[in-house]
Amino acid sequence: MAGLSEAALAFQPAGQVTHEVASNGRQEGAPKHTIRFAVIGLDHVHIYRITDAIRRGGGELAAVHSANREALAGFQKRYGAVKVAASEDEILNDPSIQLVTSAAIPDLRGPLGVRAMRHGKDYLSDKPAVTTLEQLAEVRRTIRETGHIFGILYSERLEVKASVQASALVKGGAIGRVVQTINIAPHQLNEDIRPEWFWDPARYGGILCDIGSHQADEFLYYTGSKTAEVTASQIANVNHGHRPKFQDFGDMLLHGNGGFGYVRVDWFTPDGLGTWGDGRLFILGTEGYIEVRKYADIAGRPGGNHLFVVDRKRARYIDCNNLELPFGPQFVADVVNRTHVAQDQEQALLAAELALQAQKNARLL
Repeated sequence: MAGLSEAALAFQPAGQVTHEVASNGRQEGAPKHTIRFAVIGLDHVHIYRITDAIRRGGGELAAVHSANREALAGFQKRYGAVKVAASEDEILNDPSIQLVTSAAIPDLRGPLGVRAMRHGKDYLSDKPAVTTLEQLAEVRRTIRETGHIFGILYSERLEVKASVQASALVKGGAIGRVVQTINIAPHQLNEDIRPEWFWDPARYGGILCDIGSHQADEFLYYTGSKTAEVTASQIANVNHGHRPKFQDFGDMLLHGNGGFGYVRVDWFTPDGLGTWGDGRLFILGTEGYIEVRKYADIAGRPGGNHLFVVDRKRARYIDCNNLELPFGPQFVADVVNRTHVAQDQEQALLAAELALQAQKNARLL
């Protein structure tokens, strides 16, 4: 062995890695469009990300309603003197409000969206936006009958700057035709601060329906799949026997007309990481590959939004922190122009369907 060359052993030294800083240009001046929107349901902190995205796009926060007094106090502290509606109906019956957003308890989100669309409004939900296939069918039926938008903020792609850069690279052909995506999405449990509904799959939909919906969205988007199915899925409660209904591990195999996918989700992020999860996305192409480290680089680079891309010529590291996030302005423009630039409606619902099918048919280990 000692007499063999490095080339013979395939231990060739890595070439020089170039370092880049991505930029898609700073927005100048006020947003192009303005809408009035309201929030119903503050049961998950993702509501802040949703609200910030719409305000960034030109949304005027007109009202908020929530039965969760503690969450309502926190929301008011962050956004100031926003009007507190006495009821959901007060918002739904206000003709000046064009969009309703929500991070209610997951099993309440889909029905709320149906009511909003029936009242002539578009809707933007945190994921998972539906927790049963029956809810999904009703959402699809209501979209057909009303023509309104049912948006789902899959924030791991739409609100992560490195994922936005990965989208630009894939669409630009940087790694050829995409063959497969691999998503690893560990989360930190923080058991002491979780509400009771968090432990009940009937409320949150199960681990694949919940956090797995992010990754189903990324699989569809990066492979360009318009049709897809679940090849196999499994779920387990590995380490939380005192929470008998809870699922702390799940994975699924996916295949579509544009490529293949593998997803692993779990609640095992150790405290030593220093952030809530080490989300990683791998995109394999015919001419290269991309790795996105969304929230942490344990090798030493601070912060998140790290992207690595290797093609036939070189290896690059791209710092994506300077990028502007396009989703908010695009979604507001969609509300105004009746378009689907920010999010393909059918693709968003197909991602939800894949997660629901994977959850429903998962083997319980």
